[in-house]
Amino acid sequence: MPTSYDTIVIGGGVVGAATAYHLAKAGAKTLLVDRNDASRATNAGAGILAPELTGGESDEWFHFAVAAVSYYPQLVAELAETGADDTSYAVCGKLMVAMDEDEMAAFAKARDRVLARQRERGTPSAADLHDVSAREARELFPALAEVQAAMWYSGAARVDGRHLAKALLQAATYHGLTSQEATVAQLQIDGGRTTGVVLEDGSAIGAQSVVIAGGAWSPRFGEQLAVQIPVAPQRGQIIHWDLPGEATGTWPIINAFHGHYIVCWPAGRVVTGATRETDSGFAAHTTAQGIREVIDEGLRVAPRLAQARLHEVRVGLRPYSTIDGLPILGAVPGVEGVVLATGHGPTGLQLGPLSGQIAANLALGEPVTATIEPFRVDRF
Repeated sequence: MPTSYDTIVIGGGVVGAATAYHLAKAGAKTLLVDRNDASRATNAGAGILAPELTGGESDEWFHFAVAAVSYYPQLVAELAETGADDTSYAVCGKLMVAMDEDEMAAFAKARDRVLARQRERGTPSAADLHDVSAREARELFPALAEVQAAMWYSGAARVDGRHLAKALLQAATYHGLTSQEATVAQLQIDGGRTTGVVLEDGSAIGAQSVVIAGGAWSPRFGEQLAVQIPVAPQRGQIIHWDLPGEATGTWPIINAFHGHYIVCWPAGRVVTGATRETDSGFAAHTTAQGIREVIDEGLRVAPRLAQARLHEVRVGLRPYSTIDGLPILGAVPGVEGVVLATGHGPTGLQLGPLSGQIAANLALGEPVTATIEPFRVDRF
């Protein structure tokens, strides 16, 4: 008799890995089916966990992101208890900076939004989130060029997608997860509910519920589910540098206003990125234009990186939510037992662990305390 599962999770990026972890931890018999695409967003991502110092996103995204980032310390502690590898999560602080006059209007707008949310919520404290001078900004990040204006948030954190996903899957396996490298060709649906999946080789695997966490590849199931899944691949090129002799592990995240960032790690590792190429399709390769864009912006913000050694270039295809930029998270109307968890775009590492917990609860029929109505697929 074929093996049947409580839940099958499609996709092993951070959202799928988090979903599988929470399912297995809850005691559900869980199968993760993962094609292990090298170009998925998780493999390239250097996660910035700091919604409090983000001024442009919608309120729906902001409140969910705050809850998601607040969940990280609990999750990291749980993973450590299973003996999983280091997640790479660390609180490092973040600077939001305007380098040139052409960024001042955008900086002022973002600053007003940040301070308004701070007043509304009563947190973070003024000691943790406040303006700093150009000199103070340079003291925090010694490689920084002269800035026009800067804000500092001490509570910001960073995480490497590869490390986090690996730790989640190790902990999920500790709790009994079964994994299979394969491609899901289609869902099995009978009488308005899922009964499992069919793999590309034609074999069928039964399950009471299925979670689709396939990142940029998730829309392939839309036609069968009779729903629109407006997610497209958005290529991101990101460069890792080595800066020998520098104490980069203590340097904060940097966000300027040309759409790029700098994230630092211990032992001289500095990450600059990333492009947001919405017309890339599934072409997961580097380009001269993309690499030049990342280098030019990195040197504009931090000129001392000019002497850094190139370590590697990573390319990932983010699942970009094309209509409103918000994730797609929740049950699928009309098909019982199917849950969607995709469309997180450039903030998958920020939102992924909490999204995985929610997807697991939905698959198991457990209550969800977070507000996910803005993310339902039937909003389209």
